[in-house]
Amino acid sequence: MGEHSLTRALRQLVVSRRTAALGTVSDEGHAFVSMVPYAIDRDAGELILHVSGLAAHTGYLQARPRATLLVTDAERADEPVHALPRVSLEVEASFCTPGSQDADRARRVYLERFPEAEPMTALGDFRFVRLTVLGARQVAGFGAARSLPADEVRQALGAG
Repeated sequence: MGEHSLTRALRQLVVSRRTAALGTVSDEGHAFVSMVPYAIDRDAGELILHVSGLAAHTGYLQARPRATLLVTDAERADEPVHALPRVSLEVEASFCTPGSQDADRARRVYLERFPEAEPMTALGDFRFVRLTVLGARQVAGFGAARSLPADEVRQALGAG
C-alpha cells in the first residue's frame, strides 16, 4: 500500500516551512509561545532547534521538556485562512551536551538548513535541542484533519 496523501502533505508542509510557533509552559504555569527556526534530522525523524540560554523558552523547556510545535503554511490572498494547512506536533525536548557527537550531528543538520547561523553556533550560551515527536494533529485543509501517532510523523519526517 502506498503512502497516504495526507502523510505526503504533512512532509511537504514541514519541509517547506522553516519556522514554527513553540508552545511551552512558563514557571508560573502559563502558556508561552515563541517563534523558532527548526531543522529536520531526517535519519532520526526529529526536529532540531538552536536556542539561547537567554531565551525564556529555553528555561521553560529545561524545566518542562514537553511542548507543542505548530507549523503552518503561508497565508494566500485567494484562499480562506480556515483551511490553512497546519500541524501541531506534540514533542519532548532533549538538550544536546555541548561537544558531544549528538551536538555535532545536530549542528551539521541545523547548518544544512541555516548556513547563515554558523557564527551563532560558536556562542557559548546557545545549545542544540532535539525535539522527539510524541504525536500530532494535522489539518490539511477544510474537512481534512486527523491525529497521528509518533511513528507515522517520524516516517513523514524521513525516518523509516
